[in-house]
Amino acid sequence: MAGGIPERRLRQIWDAIDSRQFKNALKLSTSLLAKYPTSPYALALKALILERMGRCDEALSVCLSAKELLHANDSMLMDDLILSTLQIVFHRLDRLDLATGCYEYACEKFPNNMQLMVGLFNCYGHEYSFVKQQQIAIKMYKIAGEEKFLLWAVCSIQLQVLCGNGGEKLLLLAEGLLKKHIASHSLHEPEALMVYISVLEQQAKYGDALEILSGKLGLLIMIEVDRLRMQGRLLARSGDYAAAADIFQRVLELCPDDWEYFLYYLGCLLEDDSSWRNWPFNDPVHLLKSCKVPQLTDEVFHSRISTASALVQKLRSEANSDFIRCPELANIEIERRKLLYGQGDDSNLMEALVHYFYRFGHLACFASDIEAFLQVITHEKMMEFLEKLMSSCNAHSTAPTKALGQSITLLKVQEIIGNTVNLPLGVLDSSAVQMAEMYCKNLPLSKDLDIQETMHGEELLSMACNVLVQLFWQTRKLGYLLEAIMIMEFGLTIRRYVWQYKILLLHLYSHLGALTLAYEWYKSLDVKNILLETVSHHILPQILLSPLWEELNNYLTDYLKFMDEHLRESANLTFLAYGHRTYTKAIEFVQFKQRLQLSNQYLIVRLEVPNLQLRQNADKIEDEECVLESLKNGSPLIELTKDIGCKTLTFNEDLQLRPWWTPTSDENYLLGSFDGASHCPRQNMQQMKEREANVRKAMEWRSLLPRMVYLSIQCASASFKENVEANGSLSKSEIPSELGFLLERYAKVLGYSLDDAIAMVATVSSGQKSFEVFGSKSSDIIIWMNFAVFLSAWNFSHQDGLQHREAKQHCSWHTVDSLLEKYILEKIKFRGPLISSPWNDLPVLVQLVTEPLAWHCLIIQSCQRSSLPSGKKKKRSGPSTDHSNSRLSHVVSDSIQSLWHTVGEVTKWLEEQINRPEDESVEIIVSSVQSEQPQGPGQVFKVIEDFVSSMNDFELGDRISQAIRSWNPSDVARKIVTSQRQVLSKFLRICESKSKTLHALKQQIPIVSN
Repeated sequence: MAGGIPERRLRQIWDAIDSRQFKNALKLSTSLLAKYPTSPYALALKALILERMGRCDEALSVCLSAKELLHANDSMLMDDLILSTLQIVFHRLDRLDLATGCYEYACEKFPNNMQLMVGLFNCYGHEYSFVKQQQIAIKMYKIAGEEKFLLWAVCSIQLQVLCGNGGEKLLLLAEGLLKKHIASHSLHEPEALMVYISVLEQQAKYGDALEILSGKLGLLIMIEVDRLRMQGRLLARSGDYAAAADIFQRVLELCPDDWEYFLYYLGCLLEDDSSWRNWPFNDPVHLLKSCKVPQLTDEVFHSRISTASALVQKLRSEANSDFIRCPELANIEIERRKLLYGQGDDSNLMEALVHYFYRFGHLACFASDIEAFLQVITHEKMMEFLEKLMSSCNAHSTAPTKALGQSITLLKVQEIIGNTVNLPLGVLDSSAVQMAEMYCKNLPLSKDLDIQETMHGEELLSMACNVLVQLFWQTRKLGYLLEAIMIMEFGLTIRRYVWQYKILLLHLYSHLGALTLAYEWYKSLDVKNILLETVSHHILPQILLSPLWEELNNYLTDYLKFMDEHLRESANLTFLAYGHRTYTKAIEFVQFKQRLQLSNQYLIVRLEVPNLQLRQNADKIEDEECVLESLKNGSPLIELTKDIGCKTLTFNEDLQLRPWWTPTSDENYLLGSFDGASHCPRQNMQQMKEREANVRKAMEWRSLLPRMVYLSIQCASASFKENVEANGSLSKSEIPSELGFLLERYAKVLGYSLDDAIAMVATVSSGQKSFEVFGSKSSDIIIWMNFAVFLSAWNFSHQDGLQHREAKQHCSWHTVDSLLEKYILEKIKFRGPLISSPWNDLPVLVQLVTEPLAWHCLIIQSCQRSSLPSGKKKKRSGPSTDHSNSRLSHVVSDSIQSLWHTVGEVTKWLEEQINRPEDESVEIIVSSVQSEQPQGPGQVFKVIEDFVSSMNDFELGDRISQAIRSWNPSDVARKIVTSQRQVLSKFLRICESKSKTLHALKQQIPIVSN
């Protein structure tokens, strides 16, 4: 029996649910309810099916009926199957309070029922009520005396400290509970010991933790090296570096390839505490960069570094594998430390590096392995080191794959040294040609590899692409950029699984305005699950500023669906970890969930979804008002940013995957002049702080948009009614007051007071200052234009007296019309083919038309609607009212005419670009990469073309040769042109829709004037 129903009757329903045959499941469930109408479990099953079918209101109603039946029959409360099914449905309906209420009621009726209390603990876990989790876990521990319930309580206490508002004094309670339990029952699980150690470590009680670990309880950690790692860490954090070094030496003897723990060992020998400042957020790269010069006497330093050298020599002699790199890296690190201390020699360091190259120079990781070591020698020594690598590479004959790996390593080292920055253009060109030739020459090495296996020399095309982009940056010759695209497409034709090529293409196409192609390549990355959070930064910023609203809507929907579901289900993972007694994982899951909740990308997407809805419906004020009503007029979005407050945002993007020319989503070197940088270093702490400040600024003004659009519409409408309607109706005073308050907040985002921001708008609109004072980024222009629109709507109200007389004088509708017209017409003055010019201005145009211009048009529609006869008889109050009415009508009329003209010019410009012959644009692309000149764009492309025309099918194998024959440069060029036209066409449709709306408003002008 399950829930009072025979199991055979339920099996069919669950089979239908599991196979997603929900209609059949509902039919069976209805039949079951007819036989068992008072069964809470039958109702809970039906609710579950209805929720899966998306019929949430019905599901909630059925769940509430089941809850009432449960309360009416206490015996049913004992059945956890019923309660757990209800909990699942309530959870998916975001009614955790109801699920918790059911379990709380059941626990009150049956206070010692362990199964019910476990269910209640789970409910509190879904609510992240750590205090209540602690209380119910301690209650269970007192009843059952089981170790796991004590650990549940201790973990709940730790979570209060780590993720809640609990003070560190709570850790004393956790420690006391564990001590008492150990005294009477000891501990029986490794995870329990690890939790106990972590509680002591959080309180800096390293000595107590070491005593526990060295006693009988330490034997719970059965793998010796794991126990040693914990002991060494605790000793180092307690400041006993000598003892820690001895322990770390034992770790290295057991695991000679543990590079991270060698750095800990050396740090302890030299009494360098930098390794432990940011524990546990350390990695080998951070450890190398954060080490400091030890405060030791020369004699002590020499003695200790000699001890380290002796250990390294022992590890090197005992290493019996060609894959153990740590001893060789350790030798290099010792020479680096000597140099930092002032006792070393550049020659010894270079010798160690060259020896490392002999052994591991063919590995793809070699360049990243030695990057930190090269930072301590001069540029002249770096060049000497490079020459030694070249000579050693030529002197040793090795297997073809190893020789290829070493050649690629040499090119990478050149890039790290920065040697490519100062090279003449011809040498850079030759370097890219050499890479392409090397790639083609070594293609036969991959003849027998599976299509999903990484090919030999695959990195060469990526490196050639990077050089070509640098040539474009230096020369501004578009052919280089198109050539880079061609070789990436060529590489993907041979093997379509190379994600590095796809990311490079994605960014190259984005720069050219071929966003539909960029989006297709992003989708081909097959980004799933948590990778959505780490990889989305490659496409999200570009598509947010584009006219591809359908694609953007799909993307935002998919992203939010995953994130919301993951955040909703993360509590289940946590409870699963508790159930499997992996307590440290339970804490990790909660911390990870908190990190995702504070993701800057997640919060931005939550703001952009409603803003996209506003842009999509901005042509008709009635549609826009429906959207605003569904958004509760924008108030919840303001509350969202207020809730974030001073919490630290998280940045989960994997920026290491980005191309060198765009190290972050808001930075693109190609948009500026060449400054000599050849690759992007990792962001330092100051840059990270600036980035967070910029994100907060963007979140602030984007969160204000819906509310300010709503208030502007209401404000302008009410102001017009004051002059048109003679029945004395007035606008609500709080509308302009709130808009004024939000304008002050908006001005703070701009970095000004309200009066100073008003003055800035006035000086730019009058021509005294250029648009450049608004800021260097395109987003700055949009922020200021939106501000001017909302300010003009506020000024249209007559409720604020003369407090901001300057605003009323200098930020009229005419000011907004003038700002929009001047800036937009300036951006479209270029009349040549867009394929031969940058597309930097298109995203700005799209934003200007779909945001400030659209909001301004909505305000005009609001005024027009208010000025039309309402059906009631109007009472005339005198000539002044007629005069004011006439003046306002002329303001509206002039504004409509100005916007109509501006949008019309953009429409003409777009039509000119779209109507250009496609073959002409294709020819421009193809001719720019086909050149007979000895230098300039086209040299790499020529290598590829020559290879394709002379390739040997037998050497390459059927798969590679057939793939190469399918590659067609003209098809690539046509794809670019088609994609650009698709983007322009979608923007044209937006402009035509705006023009149609403005034309309809123009038709109403005579009605209003009369």
